[in-house]
Amino acid sequence: MNMIETALKDSNPLKLILKGWMEEGAGVVAVVYATTDSNKARSFIEEINSVVNDDNYYMVYSVPFDVDLTQIGHYPSIAISKEDFK
Repeated sequence: MNMIETALKDSNPLKLILKGWMEEGAGVVAVVYATTDSNKARSFIEEINSVVNDDNYYMVYSVPFDVDLTQIGHYPSIAISKEDFK
């Protein structure tokens, strides 16, 4: 089972769809969809992935409510450096 399918079938209630892309030499990640309905998340990810665009990458995360997400194994995140804050 692929990672998207795993997240869609996961028992955690919140499904987040993130979009990643490069903008002016920097990687950008944004939450573009949030739902508690796995079917709506599936429809949304299938719709956006049906349009071929090699510049964008989409991922589905399944997360619980009321928990420190840094304490779970895999959670929505981005990588930045100190230079990003200058």
